[in-house]
Amino acid sequence: MAINLQKGQRENLNAQKFTIGLGWDTNASSTGSGFDLDASVFILGANSKLLADEYFVFYNNKQSPDGAVVHAGDNTTGDGDGDDESITVDLSKINPAVNEICVVVTIHEAAERKQNFGQVRNSFIRVVDNDNNVLVKYDLDEDFSIETAVEFGRIYKKDTQWKFEAIGAGMKGGLEDYIKKYS
Repeated sequence: MAINLQKGQRENLNAQKFTIGLGWDTNASSTGSGFDLDASVFILGANSKLLADEYFVFYNNKQSPDGAVVHAGDNTTGDGDGDDESITVDLSKINPAVNEICVVVTIHEAAERKQNFGQVRNSFIRVVDNDNNVLVKYDLDEDFSIETAVEFGRIYKKDTQWKFEAIGAGMKGGLEDYIKKYS
């Protein structure tokens, strides 16, 4: 049975292998441009920084060097129900230096297209085990009227236990701000 989280809430992950699913719907754009939202993963060490550039996983670098995190690819429209983008994680393969896995969603070319997360609705992140059971889900219900990037959630290690935290924090600078934050 899925645990529906509130912003800031944390829950133990009782699976070594799982899929992070991200979904959203977009409002009709007054700019005439379609929306292209992109999921990215920052794999961080104890200093809350990327272990190396290769530990930034996104549509142009679909797999971490240890093979533990794999991006399924870019969905450029977000059409349809369910997960729009997904990332598989195998904690049994994770580099032992990893303490945190941050999941960020950004709007591609947001400034040029005059788009922000205030025009996005029904956003969620969920963690699904290999038997397709939803372990945790977090529905983002904030109105991000100027933000072009949102950290949906993070998976982090506390002692020997991996946990999920619902974050829901936005930035208006887009992906570049997150790259600066975690590099």
